[in-house]
Amino acid sequence: MTKLVVPATKNNISSEFITKIKAMLLEEKARLEHDLTQLAAPSNSAADSKSAFPDYGDKDDENASEVADYAANMSIEQDLGNLLRDVKVALKRWEDGTYGICKYCKKPIEEKRLLARPTSSACVECKKAIMQEV
Repeated sequence: MTKLVVPATKNNISSEFITKIKAMLLEEKARLEHDLTQLAAPSNSAADSKSAFPDYGDKDDENASEVADYAANMSIEQDLGNLLRDVKVALKRWEDGTYGICKYCKKPIEEKRLLARPTSSACVECKKAIMQEV
């Protein structure tokens, strides 16, 4: 098992907590990449893969099922790709030492929020303002 080296952070979050979050992010990244490869046709990267068109047969009901399943898989693939992108961005912030800092107000993001949503890049107050929930 590789030891995680915690970079210097610009927040007041403990290095133990940040290490725990990184392990969670790496686990989520691996899961998302696996799920994408199971759903999609092979490509150069999991983020660029495209759902394989199913082949159930040549009857009308089989063709309709193929189209419906393909459309559903494309939607799922897009969602998984977006989640993977968010995880990669969070890991990049971790490496830069800016993980846990709100990208808008530059204040630390609460640990409870990071635990609930490790890919968060905004504190609750800024997120509410962005979503116009203030």
